Amino acid sequence: MKLKKGYKQTEVGVIPEDWEVKIIKEIAPLQRGFDLPNRELREGLYPVVCSNGIVNYHNKFQAKGPGIITGRSGTIGKVTYVEDNYWPHNTSLWVTDFKGNNPRYVYYLYLLVKFEKFATGSGVPTLNRNDAHDYCVPLPPLPEQTAIANALSDADALISELEKLIAKKRNIKQGAMQRLLSPKEGWEVKKLGKILKVHHGKSQNEVKDEHGKYPILASGGIIGKARCFLYNKPSVLIGRKGTIDVPQYIDGPFWSIDTLFYTDIFDNYDAKFIFYIFTQINWYSYNEASGVPSLNAKTIEKIEMYFPTTKKEQTRIATILSDMDSEITALENKLQKYRQIKQGMMQNLLTGKVRLL
Repeated sequence: MKLKKGYKQTEVGVIPEDWEVKIIKEIAPLQRGFDLPNRELREGLYPVVCSNGIVNYHNKFQAKGPGIITGRSGTIGKVTYVEDNYWPHNTSLWVTDFKGNNPRYVYYLYLLVKFEKFATGSGVPTLNRNDAHDYCVPLPPLPEQTAIANALSDADALISELEKLIAKKRNIKQGAMQRLLSPKEGWEVKKLGKILKVHHGKSQNEVKDEHGKYPILASGGIIGKARCFLYNKPSVLIGRKGTIDVPQYIDGPFWSIDTLFYTDIFDNYDAKFIFYIFTQINWYSYNEASGVPSLNAKTIEKIEMYFPTTKKEQTRIATILSDMDSEITALENKLQKYRQIKQGMMQNLLTGKVRLL
């Protein structure tokens, strides 16, 4: 195959002619962190970085920032970047010398490497540092390292701002739920059995069909398709066994498996409003098993909750909360897209497929 002009074939694939191939210990070698027993921990400004990231803050540091830390034992594969001085814990490995390379670039490069592939041990996973150190990667000149690091940092900043916005929207919605679902003057206490009937789901074995048009629901959500439906009206579902605290709402035909209850909502009650009511119930307080958590249909129907007297008011409240949910979902989809774009940027920029200089 003819190589594109300005590129060369190497042991790590086709890379730009002015890039080098180096092993990790020649770029930014890793060293085991330092012990810090809980009894010696003192509140301070310096992050204590373990295998799964920053877990505490201490009044002393062992390494000067910027720094890169990855898991040595336990959690393998996560890479943490810190700007200032820090304490790398003995469950981690930390970069002792960047050897003139851009630290932020090395951070993104090590994310792409995926250190989990160097894990050893059948019990607690441990990173084999020797194998990691001898791993070959492409390395651009420092100016291009800086340009790549800046581009990826900008992408991270966009993702971070979107994450903060989503968290803010979730908090606003939580506050709105507390206000809107709190009993008002004129609301009535009713047993759930007066507004709905709880039904058992059924085994999906006879109806499961990958070409089916109806979703098969379990306590964790959709698990497949069915060629026929069990129920075809708006319904609120709750786990019968296993996960019993995650209500679901569906407004179209569906099949519910036997570990998931579905509900037949009576006239004059809004199903989406009842869904939000279900999210306010402490379901584990109604658990009737000592082992795997379980709910009983009759127990659910005896639960008492406050309800607006008119379906119109229920629908008004449900619409407000549903609109908030739709906004959050749209932002979450956008966040997922941003993350995918960033992953593509990393793949292209860190391998030289796309050049910034």
